[in-house]
Amino acid sequence: METGFRFAHPMVFLLFLPVAAWIGWSMARRPVAAGFSQARLLARLASPVDAVRARAPHILRAAVLILLVFAMARPQTTSMAREIKTPGVDILMCLDTSGSMQAMDFTLGRERVNRLQAVQKVVSDFIKKRESDRVGLVVFGTQAYTQAPLTLDKGLLLRLVEGLQIGMAGENTAIGDALAVAGKRMKDLKAKEKVVILLTDGRHNAGDVSPQEAGTALAALGIRVYTIGMGGTGPAPFPVKTLFGTRLVNQEVDLDEKTLEDIARTGNGTYFRATDTRKLEEIYAEIDGLTKTEATVKEFFHYNEKYMLFLIPAFFLLFIELLFRALLWRCVP
Repeated sequence: METGFRFAHPMVFLLFLPVAAWIGWSMARRPVAAGFSQARLLARLASPVDAVRARAPHILRAAVLILLVFAMARPQTTSMAREIKTPGVDILMCLDTSGSMQAMDFTLGRERVNRLQAVQKVVSDFIKKRESDRVGLVVFGTQAYTQAPLTLDKGLLLRLVEGLQIGMAGENTAIGDALAVAGKRMKDLKAKEKVVILLTDGRHNAGDVSPQEAGTALAALGIRVYTIGMGGTGPAPFPVKTLFGTRLVNQEVDLDEKTLEDIARTGNGTYFRATDTRKLEEIYAEIDGLTKTEATVKEFFHYNEKYMLFLIPAFFLLFIELLFRALLWRCVP
């Protein structure tokens, strides 16, 4: 449900032109006065308050006219609901949170960040684009588990992605188990297309299911698999605590590209290599384009009229003006 505010007839605001002209003319005109040969003597009796009181009827009448113009423009609050008629794509993202994801070889802006922080930013942007698709999240390290089932609640997903931490599922890398968990989640779904996006920066070295077996099972279930290998080509800088504080020490990271290529090939998908943040963004943008489907969206609008918020004050000020003209601002013909 989306809400907003609008004026149904904004062209009515053109009436502000003659209203402004009248205000300028009335303010420039001299107030009503009586002729008197010794007017300088009466001037001593006048005060600044009297000058304001003399203009008060014009100020009230100007306020009335402005409020009436706003009321005639028909201010409305709007609420919109969407009904998705055509099922979109079910996407389950498998994200590596093992210890190797703390490598500091990626950047956000000009700031050096670890691999998981870069993934969190890029994946969040990807989720925001998939308005009509259900997206889920599997986290893996030594173990693999579902962090978020397939859902349309993008706010929940974004909060869960933001809360990911290195080592939350263990320090090792269970690629096969992650794919197996994804398969269990998606095997009975009736979506038009089912997609798994696996991201890792290491080699399968934990779990009970081999990546090859899991990839074959996903292909048999009609699930398309895209794989992303993360990290540069050389040693990566890792934060290491020393007696002199935290320092960056280059260490080798063993990325098993061949296995990732085999999984993607078996799953009728594509393997990508992300060597920096920009390349990672390009990969998710390409996957976003490859997995797009047209969804028929029906929108319902409801308008709630709010002109009384301007009309009632206008009548109130008009009543005050007429009352004061009769009692306080009477003019002698």
